Amino acid sequence: MPAIITENFRVMNAETFIQSFVSVGNTSNTYYTFIGQPNSLNPQAGGTESWGLGYSPTDGIEEQNRIKETILSMKKVTSQDVRRMIRKIDWTSGTTYEMYRHDYTIYNKTPITNQPSLYESNFYVINEDFRVYACLQNGSDPENPSGRPSFDQPEFIDLEPRPAGTSGDGYIWKYLFTIKPSEIVKFDSIEFIPVPENWGNIGETISTKNNGIDGKIEIITITSRGIGYQPISKSFTNIPILGDGSGGKATITVDSFGKVSEIFVTDGGSGYTSGIIRFEPGAPGIPLDLTNNGTISEFNVIIPPKGGHGFDIYKELGAYRVLVYSRYATDESNPDVILGNDFARVGIIKNPTVFGSEVEKLSLNEVSALDSIKLSGITTANNETYPVDSKITQTIGSGTTAVGFVASWDSITGVLKYYQPVGLATAGVNYSLNKFNSSPIAGGNLIINCDRSNASLSIDTNFTGVSTVINNRTYQLGSTFVSGISSAEFNKKSGDIIYVDNRQPIPRSANQKEDIKIILEF
Repeated sequence: MPAIITENFRVMNAETFIQSFVSVGNTSNTYYTFIGQPNSLNPQAGGTESWGLGYSPTDGIEEQNRIKETILSMKKVTSQDVRRMIRKIDWTSGTTYEMYRHDYTIYNKTPITNQPSLYESNFYVINEDFRVYACLQNGSDPENPSGRPSFDQPEFIDLEPRPAGTSGDGYIWKYLFTIKPSEIVKFDSIEFIPVPENWGNIGETISTKNNGIDGKIEIITITSRGIGYQPISKSFTNIPILGDGSGGKATITVDSFGKVSEIFVTDGGSGYTSGIIRFEPGAPGIPLDLTNNGTISEFNVIIPPKGGHGFDIYKELGAYRVLVYSRYATDESNPDVILGNDFARVGIIKNPTVFGSEVEKLSLNEVSALDSIKLSGITTANNETYPVDSKITQTIGSGTTAVGFVASWDSITGVLKYYQPVGLATAGVNYSLNKFNSSPIAGGNLIINCDRSNASLSIDTNFTGVSTVINNRTYQLGSTFVSGISSAEFNKKSGDIIYVDNRQPIPRSANQKEDIKIILEF
């Protein structure tokens, strides 16, 4: 038999992911975004000659390992860097929006966007002041079953639903929340907007949630007006809303032609998961003077989300997307984000460990994923350089060679950062990826050669530390060197890649900042 994964499950998965950023007892997860994959057109470097045409990542054990080899830098993601998201639907005058309804399905699609799901319909808006409203009524009636254009921008912050203005467009809006300026900077995007976290426990969300009543009816629409009602030109009050709830009442007006012209809820009651209005002689609660010699009107009682409108904003608006935010910027005090190269991949890694450990999780805010060498013998006259993405080698023993690609080269400090993708393990190095080191064995030396220049500087085995002083200026190196060698700050065989996105190469310069915004859809 057919089966589905429900939208509630998707919302729940987004919530579970958000909660996984919060430590509980001795259990905690750590997440990092990363940038990587320089030299993206070189297959030896983990790239491909067709990268620029749109090289899609694959999902397998091998790729998990290969991705880690070419990571350049990582930024820790905290609970303040993640938010649940919904689609951005801007209010625009003259646009017909869909209304909240409980009965959209594949067999009853949304009237404007033709979607089989409430969450994919345009039933809420964000106004120019970043306030978000749910549309509870869009002017729908028998003559306009799909609704009417909206002309009054909602701006109020009342707790109760109401019209936005005086144009008579028929819209009823429910104010939900306002996006904070700080949230806009980090989490606003072209297609999505953030939903407040910790709903119902902080700020205005407390009163909005507490105002919700489970099963309270807010809207009833007219499907068919009927004809032949008597007496005419009269409003009938206290018409009961029948169903599995209680206390619901409506007022119905019959016009001069004996048709139902209007219905509105006077008491929404509570506890409804189904509802019906029977406006016919002899029905429960109908006044004795009502008669009908034609056809009976029909109504649609709109059932609110569980808890009432505003009670659970995540389920009401379908917040099954999560945005993960990081900012990469040059920091002279901790130069873990390199300059002068590009990156063509962004991603998220869960629970990476520190270098040299399989169990100790990373805790640094910013992480260098590159090995480094401190070189000596730099002179202006020699002008020796190691171009980015060039291949470097060191003979570390008789018949044994270390090989890598240059990630960055600082001719002032003499720090060369490199990476070693498995593609370099060719016959020329006996299919091995040996580490560069400051203690070569017999037949080896300390010289670092480059295939794109005549550079041949030596490892500075006398240097140990995290900074160096040149011409009375202190330069922070971003990692700890021992005898001229520094390792990456994380164990490249640890962690789980949970998201990866291959992009067109993005160059990095000294004054550049990259805001990484990753949308995960559950």
